[in-house]
Parts: sequence; C-alpha cells; structure tokens
Amino acid sequence: MQKTTLGRTGLEVSVAGLGCGGHSRLGQGTGASESQSIRLVEAAIDLGITFIDTAQAYGTEEIVARGIRAKRDQVVLSTKAHIIQKGTSPLGDDLISADEFKQRVEASLKRLGTDYVDILHLHGVLPDQYAHCAKELVPALHDLRSEGKIRFLALSERFIYDTSHDMLKLALPDDFFDVIMVGYNLINPSARKVVLPLCDKNNIGVLCMFAVRRALSNREALKQLMAELADEGIIDAAMLDRDDPLGFLREQGGAESVIDGAYRFCRHTPNIHVVLTGTGSIEHLQQNIASINREALKPECLEQLEAIFGDVESVSGE
Repeated sequence: MQKTTLGRTGLEVSVAGLGCGGHSRLGQGTGASESQSIRLVEAAIDLGITFIDTAQAYGTEEIVARGIRAKRDQVVLSTKAHIIQKGTSPLGDDLISADEFKQRVEASLKRLGTDYVDILHLHGVLPDQYAHCAKELVPALHDLRSEGKIRFLALSERFIYDTSHDMLKLALPDDFFDVIMVGYNLINPSARKVVLPLCDKNNIGVLCMFAVRRALSNREALKQLMAELADEGIIDAAMLDRDDPLGFLREQGGAESVIDGAYRFCRHTPNIHVVLTGTGSIEHLQQNIASINREALKPECLEQLEAIFGDVESVSGE
C-alpha cells in the first residue's frame, strides 16, 4: 500500500481510505451481517489501509469500533458529526448549539470505543450553514481538541447539493480546518480549480469522496447521464461514443475498466491525499485498492478528459 502525509496534520496514511458510508455502509446497506462488516474492516487493515472514515449518520461507528479494537494504534480514525437538529432537514437552518455538538461527539466516542478520534468533521455543511459553524462550532472543536478528544479539525461538504463547492470557497480562506473532504471525480473535476489550490496554499489534508458513484459503476446509468449532459450542451456530444462514453479510458488511458480509471484519475490529482472507497465486499475492496495503487492514466487520456469534462461543475456523479 502506498502512503502519503496528510497535509499539515503530519499523519502518515494510506492513499486508499476505507469509507464506511455511501450506499454500501460496509455492506449494511446491501444485506451483510454485522460480523461480515466487522470482518471487512479487519480485512481493510490487513490489506494496508490505515485511514478509516465513518460518521454518526452512517450507523457504522460501532462496527468500526469492533473492527479496529485490537489495532486502534494502527489506524487514523475519522468520523463526522451532523450540525443540524435531529429530525430536521439537513438542508435547513435548524442548527445545533456548541453544547449539543459536544454531546454528539461524546456519543460518537462511546460508540467508537475510544478516548479520541484523530479527525473530526463538521458533516455535510452547506454554504448557508457555514457562518453558524464558524461562529458556534469551531470554538467547540477547539475545546474538544484541548480536552484531547480530537486531534485535528475537519470539514466535509454536501457535494450532491453543492457541486460547485460554494461552501468550501467560503471556508478555506478562514483556515480553521486541518482536513477537508471534497467531492471529486472525472465527470466533475471542478475542485481541482477552485478548492485544491486553496488547500495547497495552507497545506490542508484532502480526502476525496465520490471518486466512483453509480454513474461510473453502471454502464446504462453512465450512458444516460452522458446523453443528458450532451443534450443540455454541458459537454460536446461529438467527443463521445454514446454506446461506450468512457471507453477511451481503456483504449487510450491504459485503464482496466471505467472504475479502475476513475480511481486512478483521483489518486494522481495533485493535492489529493486519500481516495475513499466504500464497499461491502473484501474482493471488491482488493480491486479498488489495486486501482488506487496503480500508475496515473496516460497523458493523452487526461487531455481528453479535460477537453470533455474540464468545465463541468453541475454533476455529482450520483
């Protein structure tokens, strides 16, 4: 497993991180038993993954706790706490107080069976919610760090609703956060222009989510999405084979598959440190790790991706 330093945290981490949410949630979303999901976490560590990311909202913190119990000192543990009142819309303005936020973090620590987490995110923050976070919740994060309950401050965007990264554009100049989680993939690489340079400036650690989503893992969904983007004039239809829109990843890029190419695209983007991969299958995890560890796509393929998708910022890949 290749390793990297996670920005100014100084933490050495695997370039592949185990994501414990998404559609799979370690297999919990696809019918796996708890013991199977625990085994997946254990297998990830055995395969060299040292970065594990979960969240209160995923319902997998207790599974992660059991999976890392004997190897807590071998992993960098990341979790996330929602900033909204329970039972309210994540898109709304019913936001929690600093004291309520601290209580949520305490509950996470209990579920994770640990005294501290290495990285704690404000989870899925929207542009209109950021001011509250900066004023009320960042001081709470500092308190938690002073108490030894977290090591580094982090922030994740709600990419599906904020595909142009407006929240991170607001937050990054404040430089409150040591780590950020950003949506980035070959269909929407806009973070490369508007987020990653700001992270590089302040040596902020970058976690990549949405590297592979349904539109990149399902042939028919990909064809439909590409047709829609072409019909809307977002991309140039003449540059795509409608029957195999990303076939050039294999033919020109040297990728084994679209998924392989998608992971390699993210992995070798400058200033991205960790590419998160989520699954309920050990075999699938092995395949994804292999892709993330492979060399970059060929330059002519990257040039074609830039020509087609370089200006796209309205698509999440969901």
